[in-house]
Amino acid sequence: MKLRRLPEDFQVEELTDLVPQHGPFALYRLTKTSIGTPEAISAIVERWNLQRKRISYGGLKDRHAVTTQHLTIYSGPRKALRQDSFVLEYLGQTNTPFTPPDFHGNRFQLVLRDMQQAEVERAEAAVAQVQQTGLPNYFDDQRFGSLGVSGDWIARAWCLSNWERALWLALADPHVNDSSSEKQQKQLLRELWGQWPECQQRLERSHRRSIVTHLSDKVKVGRDPDFRGALARINIDLRGLYLSAYQSALWNRWLTRFIEAHSDPTSLASFDLLSGRCVFPLTLNAVEAATLHAAELQLPCARIERPDGLLGDLLDAVLQEEKIELREIRVKYPRDSFFSKGMRRVLIRPAGLMCAVADDDLHEHRKKLTLSFDLPRGSYATILVKRLTDVD
Repeated sequence: MKLRRLPEDFQVEELTDLVPQHGPFALYRLTKTSIGTPEAISAIVERWNLQRKRISYGGLKDRHAVTTQHLTIYSGPRKALRQDSFVLEYLGQTNTPFTPPDFHGNRFQLVLRDMQQAEVERAEAAVAQVQQTGLPNYFDDQRFGSLGVSGDWIARAWCLSNWERALWLALADPHVNDSSSEKQQKQLLRELWGQWPECQQRLERSHRRSIVTHLSDKVKVGRDPDFRGALARINIDLRGLYLSAYQSALWNRWLTRFIEAHSDPTSLASFDLLSGRCVFPLTLNAVEAATLHAAELQLPCARIERPDGLLGDLLDAVLQEEKIELREIRVKYPRDSFFSKGMRRVLIRPAGLMCAVADDDLHEHRKKLTLSFDLPRGSYATILVKRLTDVD
């Protein structure tokens, strides 16, 4: 099975009821192809010479896809912007910035290609099962793109005030998707870690080198390197991704334990994400379905109270594995970054889930399966794809 064979094989449309009227915030529709949301935002900032803090949007959309989402710019230009990888359409004015609560979900159309007949039949049977049982609301691996080959979470070291380790993970930890240039720069950093003036001279001009320059400047005047200050100089959007990745990984592990505690173990199928082992319930009896569909789990952080009873025990087990306490999951510095607080549903039902089978025009003698469905805000279409294709 192949997903994202073409950008238009993965289409996402953000669903919002917001109607522009008047106010200081310019509202736009951003349609992008094969580019991530942060990269598109950076291009808009550069083209219109804006302060980044004037732009607000609801969430990140897939890079390898055709996606539509909304954003606002405080006192933004009342015009469109077109570049090779995206189009920004001006829609009108609003009184408030566009934030996550301003959209309620996403509409997906996905094309799964290069499928054998047996794979199609298995996926169609799984669609019927999902319509009955629902789908675990896991964060998928896109959420964990900052996790390097070390397997250590940047935010964990950050929370524990291990500033140097957090900085090393952010700047030097290899990643499976690193470009050749990125590999070279990270290798150089690992070899010269601690030799900051030499690092500064040999690194290519980049955001990474500007952070190393901060360390080098301290050393040149006889002071200790300021790892805490260097970490704070990492782009705020990147730092936010580090926090959300770790928090989401903890939530995924908590969800797995919760599903296992309320399901017949013989009805569970295991699969792996970067966050760890996960499970799909293939069938649920009436009691199990009622319990799981009614349940929500909080995003773990120091801003919440430890839940009572079994729920708290399951969370404790996750945190013990990580050798961290709930009270420690907070950002001490810098204060411009913080963990999210909120509830997330245990199971979801993809609304309007439909599938259609046809001959694959890109792969001879193979089939393609087109899926159409809506998901709540923050839920991952790729988890549904895994459920339909990875479970026998």
